[in-house]
Amino acid sequence: MIILKVLDISVFSELSWWWIALPFGVGFLWFELVEKRLGMDKKKAFDEIDKAKKERIKKRLEVEKGGRVRR
Repeated sequence: MIILKVLDISVFSELSWWWIALPFGVGFLWFELVEKRLGMDKKKAFDEIDKAKKERIKKRLEVEKGGRVRR
């Protein structure tokens, strides 16, 4: 949008700079405030850790069933 505004292309040449900057401000507020307060930034990391943990447990149980326990 910035490039279209600077090059005076189409409808963007008539828009105010506030309309061009608004999506950036909204994005900043979302990722810096809202997402952190809702815990969404850490949820994905915790999900990946839980998935890896379940896979390790599953592999360990399969090894124990086979009678080949290594320590």
